Amino acid sequence: MGNTPSKSGSGEEPVKTTLFEKEPSGITYRIPALVYLRHSHTFLAFAEKRTSPSDHDAKVLVMRRGTLKDDGSVQWSSSQELSTACLPNHRTMNPCPVYEKNSKTLFLFFICIWGNTTECRQIFTGKNKARLCCVSSSDDGQTWSHARDLTESVIGDTIHRWATFAVGPGHGVQLENGRLIIPAYAYYVPYRCCSFPIPFTVYPRALSVYSEDFGQTWHIGKMLRKKSCECEMAEIIDHEGRSHLYCNARNSGGHRCEALSENSGVYFDKPHIAPELVEPPAGCQGSVIGFPAPEFVPNDDAESKACGTSLLSPDTQTWLLFIHPTNKSSRRDMGVYLNRSPLHSSGWDRPRIIHRGPSGYSDLAYNGDKDQFSCLMECGKESELEQIAFMSFTLNDVMQTGSKKDKKMR
Repeated sequence: MGNTPSKSGSGEEPVKTTLFEKEPSGITYRIPALVYLRHSHTFLAFAEKRTSPSDHDAKVLVMRRGTLKDDGSVQWSSSQELSTACLPNHRTMNPCPVYEKNSKTLFLFFICIWGNTTECRQIFTGKNKARLCCVSSSDDGQTWSHARDLTESVIGDTIHRWATFAVGPGHGVQLENGRLIIPAYAYYVPYRCCSFPIPFTVYPRALSVYSEDFGQTWHIGKMLRKKSCECEMAEIIDHEGRSHLYCNARNSGGHRCEALSENSGVYFDKPHIAPELVEPPAGCQGSVIGFPAPEFVPNDDAESKACGTSLLSPDTQTWLLFIHPTNKSSRRDMGVYLNRSPLHSSGWDRPRIIHRGPSGYSDLAYNGDKDQFSCLMECGKESELEQIAFMSFTLNDVMQTGSKKDKKMR
């Protein structure tokens, strides 16, 4: 099975390849995560395998390997269960991969939840039943280590202030300074009465799990000082070469939450609402990725598409892409947003719709060799739980509609 990236700039949807599909027995695949290993031209696509669509029926993580061919197509292997990514009597959820370039090690983070304990029960009782876990691979995901339970060493006593927590879902990132970043969030318990949380005081807040020694040891950063849930992070390099870590988080207030860190994820300053990035009423996970700002970018008119026009970002060497359902009322119409001034608020262009219809969770990857983006997303015709599909597209595809919004220089 393979697919070829869209070459059309006419507004057509990119070609989809179904990687995981709901089965007649009720088995459902949810929560996609995607990583591209540039050195081996390999995609690894992850998902949760569930006996039903419900969170408490999650069982194991599954993976498919995609080999990028010279013609741009991707040849996919069959699905395999990650049998070592588990703890006894726990269910495995929220795949979150990150590749460490120095040791050539792929880390796959996830959480393990005791039995069928729901997130709501943990929030109500204030009793965490989640464990922070990780497996690693030194052969690009062909074989995996046994699971490491990092809960005690990374979170420690702080866990008693958390009703529950999770990583990602989606990809992590390695910064230019070598630091590894795993996005995460926790339901913080500020007050208790008779050991139970005081109702309506427990809400999620995003944070990072990071490593400064190439994955040997891990630490937790400080939580955002604003309601923020499932998140992803991307590094932004400004024109003076300074690093800024951007966080984009799920929120239930109708719009996404954004924040920046100037110390590589230890602490995020001034979280704020992104007015151009809408959320359905209960929110939805989304994916963000950074990539080098191009020196030449085609304009919207046909003539300049052929020659290109210099359009360097005024303040950064990095642009951002964000993917998320664009409908305000429900999880529908997956769109890709472009941000050419990511250090400033309200920098997002209008989205390019890449799937019209039910859409859910997603994850983005960037192929620097081909200047090409790929995504893995929940989608379908009647429900977003029908399948998890893979597609690829170019920056030019996204800019066909997105760049038409006039913006003042900031």
